[in-house]
Amino acid sequence: MANIKTIGVVGAGAMGAGIANVMATNGYKVILRDIKEEYVQTGLDRISKFMDNSIKRGKLTEEGKQEVLNRITATTSLQDMKDVDLVIEVVIEDMDIKQQVFKELDEIVREDVVLATNTSSMSITEIASVVKNPSRVAGMHFFNPAQIMKLVEVIRGLETSDETVETLRQVAESAKKEVVEVKKDVPGFIVNRIMIPQFIEAIKVLEEGIASKEDIDKAMRYGLNHPMGAFELQDYAGVDIGYFVMEYFQKEFADNRWAPPLLMKNMMRAGRNGKKAGKGFYDYE
Repeated sequence: MANIKTIGVVGAGAMGAGIANVMATNGYKVILRDIKEEYVQTGLDRISKFMDNSIKRGKLTEEGKQEVLNRITATTSLQDMKDVDLVIEVVIEDMDIKQQVFKELDEIVREDVVLATNTSSMSITEIASVVKNPSRVAGMHFFNPAQIMKLVEVIRGLETSDETVETLRQVAESAKKEVVEVKKDVPGFIVNRIMIPQFIEAIKVLEEGIASKEDIDKAMRYGLNHPMGAFELQDYAGVDIGYFVMEYFQKEFADNRWAPPLLMKNMMRAGRNGKKAGKGFYDYE
């Protein structure tokens, strides 16, 4: 593995903050960047709050928390990525914005630095197409919350090199994660490719009046041993995120089986985006 000591994380939202927390906890220096000071501060507050909960549960000491926070440098300037050894991009799921970030990073970081994207579904090849050397670009998909979820999908784009994949594998394993390699650049990779049809079918079972959402969730929890039912999980992850992934699949596969069901379209129109909005499939207010 390349000698990786400092990791740049671009995007300080829930996932970016979580990944920064994971890396700093495992001894890496982290440069955490977002476009506004308030976004960066919110990210740092999230990290602090997560560690406070760990302290309450006796999993961490106050000194341990300070050590982790001392390894994280917050910034609003992408130029501060110039000396990092690896970058993980965690901005919103918008191809134009991701490509813009990669284009800028390509000019800032050293030529040997791997550029990873935490996209959950989008084409690694398309993201990589804007950099001069696409062999150094791959997907590194963490799951939410990154501090707790054990899995990382490492995804090859069409041009991704073996060295790039190996670097990301070793970094993820050094952060105590379980790694799966996605050998082909397909929408949704492994987990979302399997999970999104479950979401669609669960919504259809509800739409067809076969069972209530509570009973569908209960069936998945106790019949499939899932920790959360389909509706609980969609509310937790964001109904809007699932909706955009379905639309992306429909477009990429040119197959209407992936189309968001009508109930979901109406929920989007009503702003029922899940827990963060106070209401999704369930009400949280």
